[in-house]
Amino acid sequence: MVAALALASCSTANDAPGIQGEKDGAEASIKLPDIPEGTMADRILVDKSDRLLILFKGEEEIARYSKIRFGDAPEGHKRFEGDERTPEGIYTIDGRNPGSRYHLSLRVSYPNAADRAYAEAHGKSAGGDIFLHGQPNGYDGPPIDRDWTDGCIALSNAEIKQIWDVVPDGAEIEIRP
Repeated sequence: MVAALALASCSTANDAPGIQGEKDGAEASIKLPDIPEGTMADRILVDKSDRLLILFKGEEEIARYSKIRFGDAPEGHKRFEGDERTPEGIYTIDGRNPGSRYHLSLRVSYPNAADRAYAEAHGKSAGGDIFLHGQPNGYDGPPIDRDWTDGCIALSNAEIKQIWDVVPDGAEIEIRP
């Protein structure tokens, strides 16, 4: 598990390098939601079809992020390792890695027992290492504007930093189609 968290391997090495984007400070122009100091989220809702990530404290929405990115095959639930889909369902944030290959990463508890059972019934691995994370380390362009991970949920570096600060381990994450 430590080795998996060390890499946060959501994307192959060939996915991120060579992405065209000017070093124009676009990251700095992203307007972050205003979250009152000391506020902590206890739930995350990801809506894949609307490309939204919403943080909640109880039933109160505390922040909303748009234009989030997914795996190269964003439609449908992740079933097998290598299918480049982002899981759908209810999971938890079960770890964090400040030293991943991407700017910060929060680990999603995929696969759950049902995910593993489905994959095993088909003679395959369910995969794993699904994270919320920022842009590839060393990439200085604007946030990548296409689906580019192997199943993770990607945000701008500024957005993941804000989420990192307000989402504790154990928070629920629901990923909807």
